[in-house]
Amino acid sequence: MSDRWRGVAVDIAMTRTVPWRVFTLNDPARVILDFSELDWAGLDADAVLAGSDKFTDIRAGLYRPGWTRLVLSLASPMVIDRAAMRGPVQAGDPTTMRLELAHASAEEFAATTGAPNSAVFATPAPRPMPSPKTRQTGFGDLVVVLDPGHGGIDPGAERGGVVEADLMLAFARELKEILLRAGGFKVVLTRDRDVFVPLEERVTIARRAGADVFLSLHADALAQGRATGATVYTLSDAASDAASQTLAERHDREDILAGVDLTRQSDEVALVLMDLARTETTPRSEALADTLVEGIFSATGSTYKTPRMKAGFSVLKAPDIPSVLIELGFLSSPRDRKLLQDEDWRRRAAEGIRDALQYWSIQDAANAERLRQ
Repeated sequence: MSDRWRGVAVDIAMTRTVPWRVFTLNDPARVILDFSELDWAGLDADAVLAGSDKFTDIRAGLYRPGWTRLVLSLASPMVIDRAAMRGPVQAGDPTTMRLELAHASAEEFAATTGAPNSAVFATPAPRPMPSPKTRQTGFGDLVVVLDPGHGGIDPGAERGGVVEADLMLAFARELKEILLRAGGFKVVLTRDRDVFVPLEERVTIARRAGADVFLSLHADALAQGRATGATVYTLSDAASDAASQTLAERHDREDILAGVDLTRQSDEVALVLMDLARTETTPRSEALADTLVEGIFSATGSTYKTPRMKAGFSVLKAPDIPSVLIELGFLSSPRDRKLLQDEDWRRRAAEGIRDALQYWSIQDAANAERLRQ
């Protein structure tokens, strides 16, 4: 924080660009900043307050699943003069959110208060709990949820005029068509247009669709170094424990495990049930990822040198749905960028994914049958 002659400036550094909004509220006078997926664990409110006398209190925490809120209580009325988020100037630099506030009269402040209307931040209507999901048996349609990464106010990676969010939406639609033409699939998209969908909401969509499989689709870009080819991620072992704890603390309790009401259960009970679910789901996700690597490579010949990796991506944290994240390629690679824009290459990649899903479904059902015997 830095005091200015007409008010105060607040700079917030973060590791990446995230969706956000800012507004003021009255009685008492305060500034509200909402961010998607921002961790305030390291915030030292006392140290920050010591840097300016324009604020009387600072609080930060969970606003709703997938969103956190910073509240700045004002010592006197101030209005928002300027607010902007600036991405890294060069590799290694942080993203910075800058908020400038200017002194105002009580009347001027009151005239600018209130949260703006936004579909992104609207509170969703209550929905019925999904029925318990049984493991797929090879009979009936395989329910596949496709998750085109990013969207709306979050475009994802951008290189050479290619936008990750747009490209992955186009591929998801193409993959959906190929799966439906093959038969034996029911396909649901987490978004079917250029809109922002919070990360945790994407998993909620999958659970309420009764997903047998969750595929998150991306095309990353590296700030430094060179990499080409597709990569398939599953949730890392370390991240799975943290994911369970986070879900228990932050997620809607009726929406953690399909058909299980945890609203009256303690964190300890919720963690035990999630661990039991992961015991079955994790090897299924690993087998799915291995099969997808083989399918994509057989169809396109284009995979990264280490095509199977693990990470703590939020969309992989559902304890009861086999989930993988597919990086189809790197937009930072001219070669990959050209392939990803080639409709014929995308068709072959989609057919490779189709073949992998068909094979995995058969093997997964056979494994389930052996476990029942």
